[in-house]
Amino acid sequence: MIKRILGIDLGDKRTGVAVSDLTGTLASGLELIEADGLTSCAKRVAAICGMMDINTAVLGYPLNMNGTRGDAALKAEKFKEILEGLADEAGRELEVVLFDERLSTSLAHVYMNESGVKKKRGKIDMLSASIILQNYLDSNKPQ
Repeated sequence: MIKRILGIDLGDKRTGVAVSDLTGTLASGLELIEADGLTSCAKRVAAICGMMDINTAVLGYPLNMNGTRGDAALKAEKFKEILEGLADEAGRELEVVLFDERLSTSLAHVYMNESGVKKKRGKIDMLSASIILQNYLDSNKPQ
């Protein structure tokens, strides 16, 4: 049975969340989390995973353009650790995949400009999460 996959665009103030369809073909925005701190945000993501019976989450991994890890990448690694710990405590299996997200936010801005959608920070965050998840889904399709 195919299950939904969650996509996460972790931000400093807002975190965009997207979800795949049951076929693992399409990603769409799900929710904007405005949480104070990594643990609070991870608790909300863990709750979403529990409600939707999700066992794979794709977390945007913001590497520097040269491929090195900066502060944002280290923050994502910490978030992954917290989220996996919360899942373990709840007795749930959750694989958190770090997935290169370079330029996803820039691409979200381009999409919104081209479609004429007014920019709202929350829309950008959810669209970025959708782009991250869609790129992951596309990269895992059989050739």
